[in-house]
Amino acid sequence: MDTDFRSHGLWGKTAHAAPLTPSLQQDLNTDVVVVGGGYTGLSAALHLAEAGREPVLLEAAQIGFGASGRNVGLVNAGMWMKPDDICLAMGKQQGERFISLLGAAPAIVFSLIEKHNIQCEASHIGTLHCAPDASGLADLRERERQWLQRGADVVLLGEKETVRTTGSRMFNSALLDRRAGTIQPLAYARGLATAAINAGARLFTSTATTGIVQSNTGYVIETPHATVRAKKVIVATNTYSMGACSSLAGPLTTMPYFNFATAPLRADLRETVLPQGHGAWDTRKVLTSFRMDAEGRLVFGSIGALRGLERPIHHAWATRMLAKIFPQLSGTAFESEWYGKVGVTKTSLPFLYRLAPGMLSIAGYNGRGIAPGTVFGRLLANMTLDRVEDADLPLPVSTAPEATRFRNLRSLYVAGGACAVHAVQGLR
Repeated sequence: MDTDFRSHGLWGKTAHAAPLTPSLQQDLNTDVVVVGGGYTGLSAALHLAEAGREPVLLEAAQIGFGASGRNVGLVNAGMWMKPDDICLAMGKQQGERFISLLGAAPAIVFSLIEKHNIQCEASHIGTLHCAPDASGLADLRERERQWLQRGADVVLLGEKETVRTTGSRMFNSALLDRRAGTIQPLAYARGLATAAINAGARLFTSTATTGIVQSNTGYVIETPHATVRAKKVIVATNTYSMGACSSLAGPLTTMPYFNFATAPLRADLRETVLPQGHGAWDTRKVLTSFRMDAEGRLVFGSIGALRGLERPIHHAWATRMLAKIFPQLSGTAFESEWYGKVGVTKTSLPFLYRLAPGMLSIAGYNGRGIAPGTVFGRLLANMTLDRVEDADLPLPVSTAPEATRFRNLRSLYVAGGACAVHAVQGLR
């Protein structure tokens, strides 16, 4: 998939094979072209095909090449923002519509997994948001209050229950969200691709979109060896937007995120680390995430890129922090490592675009891409099918991406800040 062994790490090793998808070599005509083979594009293609259309999906690299194949695999409800803050940012009516959609999004993911028999290590038992200090506890209490007001299945665990469910004494509390769960993220992307193909979508990989030109009948999508004529276009390239779609990356600050994974733990150790199998992360600004895979490997991650001089800093931090959170794993080596990039918006909310008549896009999941990407792919499909009115949308619609000032500097600041934090913590 990528010559860099840090491309997809454990997920590339353990995911089932991707469906066979050729590169585009001949001109085509179709109803809808979807650009991008991540969760959003795959979900859009699947739902369009199930509605009787014959979408063509174009992916520059391979299915799940970007964040869809590199993330932690936490299927969470909502965004990073608290529900009340979302309503303040968007207005009460649209904010609650957005919150309701994303609150139900994990259930949609797991229903698709069941419907299409996607083998992706799916576990729908909840996730844990863990507090290591008093400020973290206060944050979790407020999140619990706001979600309970909206009928969400969440509960704040006390210290004893937190120790029991995490296997760590580092945390004083944890917010258990029973709506959520974990998956093998690359396997899920490949499963969505197979489902879309089975439903009638045509998927092409190693096929970069080099141009999108309006025509009298819709659009001409240009690729290196052929063109596709379509009435409508969905652009789902997000942080990995390049070439003809590069403007969509303009509003996004890039945040790198890495993961390390151990070898399968011994049975006696496995019983002491996240014994029920929850995925987890903490409330620190430079957060730590940790979860088990189906074979008992601990996947341990945080903000940062495993490149150049940054890699040894993050590796030293991960080795030390692993032993602090789980002393029983002190001295445990990592077997795999990988990283990718996340698109962060200045509002901490996604941007929904109508770039031109019949051309839609969405970008900026801020590190919450699995469930939102799936449901927003479905939303883009429904918008393309004229099944939803603008007044009923969960997000405001923009007509053009507005580039973030000093975007590259902001991205360097995020990566450099995480590296500095890890350098200090790695010495303690």
